[in-house]
Amino acid sequence: MRRWLGVTASAALVAAAVSGCGTPAGTDGDLTDDWRPVAEARQFTPQAGECHVVAEPTAYLTSHQPVDCAKAHLVETFHIGTFTGDLAARPVPPRVGSAAMRSAFAECDAKAKEYVGGEWRDARLSVQVAPTSPAGWTGGSRWYRCDLFELDPVSGANGDNDRPVNRAGSLRGVLKAATPLRYGCAEEDDWSNLLAVPCTKFHRFEYVGVWTAPDVSYDDATKDEDAVHAKCRPVIARYAKVPVDGMLRYRTGSTYRFPSEQAWARGDRGVRCWYWSSGKKLTRSIAGGGTKVLPIN
Repeated sequence: MRRWLGVTASAALVAAAVSGCGTPAGTDGDLTDDWRPVAEARQFTPQAGECHVVAEPTAYLTSHQPVDCAKAHLVETFHIGTFTGDLAARPVPPRVGSAAMRSAFAECDAKAKEYVGGEWRDARLSVQVAPTSPAGWTGGSRWYRCDLFELDPVSGANGDNDRPVNRAGSLRGVLKAATPLRYGCAEEDDWSNLLAVPCTKFHRFEYVGVWTAPDVSYDDATKDEDAVHAKCRPVIARYAKVPVDGMLRYRTGSTYRFPSEQAWARGDRGVRCWYWSSGKKLTRSIAGGGTKVLPIN
């Protein structure tokens, strides 16, 4: 009974207070017409030209903290693409590394060549696609980031991993001029890693170009070494300007580096090819040297 009386008394006090106050001066008594309308929700969209210290290929708003590209960073966004068609109709964004992301990677691949001024695989560079987060997708976002990053001179350059390394400075137009990022002449260390050396120094290896592997599993692509060497020999021939004929295998040795498994999963099918002198050390480049530089042995 005590509880019921307390509620009744409170209600009476409130009623008395309201009835005694009236409408305050300067108001119209309508408590709803003075509220500002809630602004329309704005979707978060990153911008091309931003650099990031967070390298994960999923673009969450909470981790979007772009920095000046002149300062230390891990990845650089060079293009913003849009999922369309059946991909855009999915209830969730395509999973990173899935076959559904291949078309996005193909666009990023082409845009990366434009951005750096050449074939980005000719240098210690890699490309990834970062789709909008699941929450952003639910809110209507259908964009994806195309990111570019520098690879480690040893483990990254030899296809062992695909982790970005810290760098300062934009990669825009980096291949339009001489750069230490570009592959060139190399020598092998005790662990079969190719290490860059000036072409005027003794060396047995030289980067010659890239060919595109078929869209198969990583295991299937890498299991037939003879077939990979056979694909690299014409690349060497074009680079050195020698005939692509039955004698080519007697002019040159070859080695190659596949993309890392992480890069392969993203869609990178570029196999980097290297000339190998089969033991004789050179002190010049074989580029354009013809049969004088690559005689039949």
